[in-house]
Amino acid sequence: MRWRAYGEHAALLDCDSLTQMSAAHATIAATRPDGVAELVPGARSLLVVETPGSGALAAVRELLSGADLEHPPGGEPREITLDVTYDGEDLELVAQDAGVSTKDVVRLHTDAVYTVAFTGFAPGFGYLTGLPEPLRQPRLPTPRTRVPPGSVGIAGEFTGVYPRVSPGGWRLIGHTRAVLFDPRADPPALLAPGDRVRFRSAG
Repeated sequence: MRWRAYGEHAALLDCDSLTQMSAAHATIAATRPDGVAELVPGARSLLVVETPGSGALAAVRELLSGADLEHPPGGEPREITLDVTYDGEDLELVAQDAGVSTKDVVRLHTDAVYTVAFTGFAPGFGYLTGLPEPLRQPRLPTPRTRVPPGSVGIAGEFTGVYPRVSPGGWRLIGHTRAVLFDPRADPPALLAPGDRVRFRSAG
């Protein structure tokens, strides 16, 4: 891991892997040293923002230098279940590339338990890890210009739900009616890093 200055009151931790980033995030979140204002995880990085004058960045560095990131604290994550209708445009393609039936795609996707590794791309979009190996497939060669809100997709090692209309290249396997982002809600985003997510077939 390598630290880089990020403005006057933040530092960016470059990690070797998503697993290492998640372990560092869990370790800091479990103790939350005084003055840590915000943690912003990414695929291979973690931004730590401190309250000016708090010395939190130094405390975080010291914490991670002595932490066992092979066995990070587990905590008690929130669990969220999303009902999904598996009727996506790419369901047949995913089944074909996985060498299974469409029913097996649904079974594989709903049997797994996912973790929100980080958020981004669009407000409310969570990158969920835990996708079964047969469903780890590449993005579409040509992204769609319009993906409907609530679309459930897969790409590489991730699955996720598009919170609003946007372009996108993930393979679509279904849709949910759940609201992933509501600016009037508190908090606005349904999913946060560390949350556990399950998908349930709505038929």
